[in-house]
Amino acid sequence: MKVYLYLLRCMASSDMEITLSSIADHLEDTEKDITRGLCYWEKVNLLSLVRDTNHQIVSITINDIYTAKDSQDAEEYATSTAAPPSEPEQAETVSISPRQNFEKPTYSDAQIKQLTNHDEVKWLLNIIEIYLDRLIKPMDLQLILYLYESLGFSAELIMYLYEYCVSKNKKNPSYIEAVALSWAEEGIDTVEKAEAATVLYNSNYNAVNKAFGLNRAPGNVEKQFINKWLNKFGFSIDIIVEACNRTILMTQKPDFKYADKILENWFKKGVKELSQIAKLDEEHSKSVNAKANSSKMAPASKASQSNRFNAFPQRTYTDEDYSSMEQRLLNKQ
Repeated sequence: MKVYLYLLRCMASSDMEITLSSIADHLEDTEKDITRGLCYWEKVNLLSLVRDTNHQIVSITINDIYTAKDSQDAEEYATSTAAPPSEPEQAETVSISPRQNFEKPTYSDAQIKQLTNHDEVKWLLNIIEIYLDRLIKPMDLQLILYLYESLGFSAELIMYLYEYCVSKNKKNPSYIEAVALSWAEEGIDTVEKAEAATVLYNSNYNAVNKAFGLNRAPGNVEKQFINKWLNKFGFSIDIIVEACNRTILMTQKPDFKYADKILENWFKKGVKELSQIAKLDEEHSKSVNAKANSSKMAPASKASQSNRFNAFPQRTYTDEDYSSMEQRLLNKQ
């Protein structure tokens, strides 16, 4: 149920990048659990899944729940939520963003024994047990060996990875794996690079949180907005904070969608520096004042045209006209 509700939420944000690992991270489940949930909803016809040649899910289509009447479970779900709409809603599709191919093997007992005989690996496992504050489970061991053997992370980098994730109160293997894969994709292969990336990551998020008055870590959707502003739009954090400040002034709440509209407008107008925003404000102010002045002048002219005493053509008289009229009056007497 969590998986289905989360997908419905994703539909509200067209710019969200969705992967199985991001869903697993947000719901704090394994990717296998997420896949199992998706397969269940596919079975009852609430979802349609598209798979590639490697049987990996690449697209999810959310079907109209009222077309799933062939399934008893789906029918019960539909009747328990709401009355059928007058017209069927169009199915919406979520694309699963492909992740760079880092094949994750399953290590046999013999391989585990061979790898854990290394002094460096033994030392690494002891340190990670301290970080996790518990004994290492088989899933943890498979992940650590994958990072060490397949991704080529050094023992120091793996320790920093666990230290970083635990500091964020994230001990789930799926979350740790997602962070590790993002580092691998970005070419982060040393502790120094990881430290620089996490400092920048935290400072940017903290700046947005401060501008919005949030005392929590940004959610998954909010992170994707911030990443869009930084990476797609290429804005500095000063420009992003300015948009957040204006959002608070206009809406009185931390509205990421409202801020996104502001930043999208600035992006279309070619804003690169904070000083350019002041020029846009000045141009906007002049435009508003010009419209206001023209609207003040318009009523006066309209008033003269609508005056009932001026609603007919005005005549002009000469001295000869006045003399002629005077003579006619005299003749009548």
